Amino acid sequence: MPDTPQLLMFIAAGWLLNLTPGPDVLYIVSNALKSGVRAGIVAALGIVSGCFVHVFAAALGVSALLATSATAFAVLKWIGAAYLLWMGVKLLFAQGGGSSIVPADAARAHQPADLRRVYRRGFLTNVLNPKVALFFLAFVPQFIAPGTPDKLTAFLLLGLLFNLNSLPINFGYAWLAGWAAKRVSAVQRTMHWLDRVAGAMFIGFGLRLAMSDNQP
Repeated sequence: MPDTPQLLMFIAAGWLLNLTPGPDVLYIVSNALKSGVRAGIVAALGIVSGCFVHVFAAALGVSALLATSATAFAVLKWIGAAYLLWMGVKLLFAQGGGSSIVPADAARAHQPADLRRVYRRGFLTNVLNPKVALFFLAFVPQFIAPGTPDKLTAFLLLGLLFNLNSLPINFGYAWLAGWAAKRVSAVQRTMHWLDRVAGAMFIGFGLRLAMSDNQP
């Protein structure tokens, strides 16, 4: 494991990265706005579970294969892009008086959520994005000392720490979104547009992933 200054730098860098808005944050916020804080927390847990898959894959060398094989990277990239586009189109063309993220009626600010589905979609959103695997492969080794005898264990421990450190940030996003949906009237008046905005953003993320280079 790195020394204390390096470890603190690793933690701080992880928090800054998790604060940056992206598909994961959008997914957490949209579910919290629609169905409350619990749904946002479940979405965050699904996303973090997907991160654990990438940590173990990177530690075992699968990410090294993705980094060197254009074919392997392209296959996972297109699957991930298609999934993001599918979610975006579904949100963009959601029908009904209320939005599929949050209802238009402020008196029904929270709709019951299928928490298993919320978790599963969060998990898949992360697992099917090859950039996450390559991120762990590029980021974590910088904090492993060259003389570390067991680099595999060090990688797994740092990956575990990164994912656990992301939980306060992700839970914070869920809590703020749930709080806003219940108490901020300006948010409630514009809730029916959130599906369209979120859908457009997911489509943007999917297109950006699809147009990324086959090699990182």
